[in-house]
Amino acid sequence: MENTENEVGHEIADALGLLLRRTTRAQLHKQLTEGMGEAVDELTYPVLSALARTGPRSAADLAPDAGVDRSGVTRRASRLEAAGLIRREADPTDRRAHLLVLTEQGHSAVAELRRRLAAHIMTSLSSWPPGEAETFAHHLRRFTAEGPFA
Repeated sequence: MENTENEVGHEIADALGLLLRRTTRAQLHKQLTEGMGEAVDELTYPVLSALARTGPRSAADLAPDAGVDRSGVTRRASRLEAAGLIRREADPTDRRAHLLVLTEQGHSAVAELRRRLAAHIMTSLSSWPPGEAETFAHHLRRFTAEGPFA
């Protein structure tokens, strides 16, 4: 029994490894951002997405969630700011720092990216038997809440 459980663990670890690869994410982000405008691409997508999840943050605080260093966030944020998708505001807790904040246009872009991602996922699951996608979603949510990433 233990050997079978270990095999399942290896199978899950291998699948997660593929999902978490930077190249896998970049390829998906490139597909999702196609036609979204010059500022929204596979490089800026993680900054927009992280900012939508976390709310206003400094570049340094956002860096771990975006998967790039502070200077990478700053460069990408400058492109997003020039496009009107984010703005910089003074940090109320530290007058020397600035927070990155999604604008109304930024929220709209994130909503469109999320819509595209959900549609992409559902298209890839369309051949699954009825109910399997819902079961998968339930177990994946549980795994992320209770598993090794919690």
